[in-house]
Amino acid sequence: MLGLGTVFTLFFVTLGPLKLLGPYAQQTHELDSAALRAVSIRVFLVGLISIVIGGSVGSALAAKWQISVPAILIATGLIFFLVAIRLVMAEYNSVPPVPPRPLPPEPMAAALRLTFPLMVTPYGIAAVIALLTLADNPERTLAIYIILAVIMVLNLLFMIYIRQIMRGAVLLILQVVGSVLGVLQVALAVEILIRGSQHLKIFSSV
Repeated sequence: MLGLGTVFTLFFVTLGPLKLLGPYAQQTHELDSAALRAVSIRVFLVGLISIVIGGSVGSALAAKWQISVPAILIATGLIFFLVAIRLVMAEYNSVPPVPPRPLPPEPMAAALRLTFPLMVTPYGIAAVIALLTLADNPERTLAIYIILAVIMVLNLLFMIYIRQIMRGAVLLILQVVGSVLGVLQVALAVEILIRGSQHLKIFSSV
């Protein structure tokens, strides 16, 4: 069982605001302050509802299909590992990034473009499904939902104040934190794989 601090870190890496900074700033740079706030609130609401429904439905289906704990752990670990390796190695990519398409003029269409998969990532949903499936009591489930809500509120604050954040020492600090968390995500993915393997008696407990 992962501690709640680890759950927070896991959600912060997979669903949190650090991955939003560059793409969100690029795609909203033409919006004025009022429009930026309005679209950020829509992204927050759509993202929160989607991740709660997706996690709940996914964990219910996992139970209905009788997917074992080792299978969930190993599948989640593999997803995290592949995503973490891609994020860590992204800075060595020599291919220039493709300029983002302009946002649709309709507010909800623009919010959907920014929500999926920029904020609500497939591997983030995988994390929610895995943690809810492995929760063994209502208190644990409630704690996971509370941590998830805190992460989404952090996303909202980062989106609203993205222009103030994307300048000066704050951006430098966040980039350093993002690099450290990227490496830790690789280690966490390996740890999840090890725990899944221990359930299958592939490795002895350490």
